[in-house]
Amino acid sequence: MKRMAETVLRVGGISKRFGGLQALSDVGLTIERGQVYGLIGPNGAGKTTFFNVITGLYTPDSGSFELAGKPYTPSAVHEVAKAGIARTFQNIRLFADMTALENVMVGRHIRTHSGLLGAVFRTRSFRAEEAAIAARAQELLDYVGIGRFTDYKARTLSYGDQRRLEIARALATDPQLIALDEPAAGMNSTEKVVLRELIDRIRKDGRTILLIEHDVKLVMGLCDRVTVLDYGKQIAEGSPYEVQRDDKVIEAYLGHSHKATGTAPVTATGDAQ
Repeated sequence: MKRMAETVLRVGGISKRFGGLQALSDVGLTIERGQVYGLIGPNGAGKTTFFNVITGLYTPDSGSFELAGKPYTPSAVHEVAKAGIARTFQNIRLFADMTALENVMVGRHIRTHSGLLGAVFRTRSFRAEEAAIAARAQELLDYVGIGRFTDYKARTLSYGDQRRLEIARALATDPQLIALDEPAAGMNSTEKVVLRELIDRIRKDGRTILLIEHDVKLVMGLCDRVTVLDYGKQIAEGSPYEVQRDDKVIEAYLGHSHKATGTAPVTATGDAQ
């Protein structure tokens, strides 16, 4: 008997307006446990706005949200993180003068129990919990491949390693869903290969990932399902194979002149194979 898929995130009817601009119009998606789910679209399509609504950075004008079958309200990033969604940012947001280990420990503290009094008086339970947090942070640094940089300040790490540090910090929150905002932005081809291997490893270990990314080739090679936005509207949803052969998607990326039957599928922003 085939096991029924478990839904991790379900959002529907998401709309958002900024003044006279309708940034999102009735957008939704459903992500199942263990999937890598891609969110793509041309520049200005509304991807970042949608991502920011899901993760609590923006408040939507309308919409419904469920995380692991329970309603949740994305009112603030830290509250969404407590609910079970951890995110990275397109522009890296690390504590530059903290070590790699300390950065990951910050992410882990969202799951601590000792409280303020324990921290002030450094109780036995607080010290034990801090040791456990440090050990888990080290495990995650090793997991993402930068364990040798435990004591390095975050600002001294290479760009690609800072990206991996962000992912380690997100994983430290024990998320139901990890949301990656343009993780390949600014990476060279070698760094992208390492990133792809890491995302694939996270998925194989049972994590669920929402990926917003301009590198469509990366998305098509990694994702189980893909949603495509254009001008704030959802124009396609399906497997990578289905999406890259959708006429609306081809038109959105390549323009009207490429809409004729037989157009090659989209494999990278502005490219066809």
